[in-house]
Amino acid sequence: MAYFQELPNISYPSLLPTRNKIEDRITVKNIFKRSKLRSDVDQSITGFDYYYVQDQQRPDVLAQELYDDSELDWVILTTNNIINIRDQWPLDSNELHSYILEKYGSEENILATHHHETRKIVDEFNRVVMPAGLEVDKNFTFKYRNYTNTIITVNPVIEITNYDYENKLNEEKRKIKVLKPQYLGAFISEHKQI
Repeated sequence: MAYFQELPNISYPSLLPTRNKIEDRITVKNIFKRSKLRSDVDQSITGFDYYYVQDQQRPDVLAQELYDDSELDWVILTTNNIINIRDQWPLDSNELHSYILEKYGSEENILATHHHETRKIVDEFNRVVMPAGLEVDKNFTFKYRNYTNTIITVNPVIEITNYDYENKLNEEKRKIKVLKPQYLGAFISEHKQI
């Protein structure tokens, strides 16, 4: 079943050059309507498997692999609330490099500092005293007391380049959830009703 097949039709003024009157209308699919995964289903952990999208793996290829039907790519996109595949689907390595080069203008700018983050700091008992990934300035320092009540000062700052930042965003897009095949029939039926 193709996604657009189930969308409702609307009557729209014709923009064809052979038609002049405002009353001349054509029937088109209402692409502004879309179904959305019910929140109770979306929160269910039993209905989904988690999946890591490989390089150059498109939604239709993944749908063929999972559901034996490449036209069910819309199920994967809907369950992950992906509206714009160009911005919300992971890029492969070459596309990512081209995108970053276009965004930042040069190889030199790609390697420039985007921001600074903390690295993970643990105490003697392996307890986290500073989590990783907090955005800070480059001069940030952190103090804590160890088990002997001695004050320890650390500089937990690491530099994140523009490349690191964009690559991390792209890697996050690779982590998706896919509807388990046994729930596919119910999902499609509900989509038709919506």
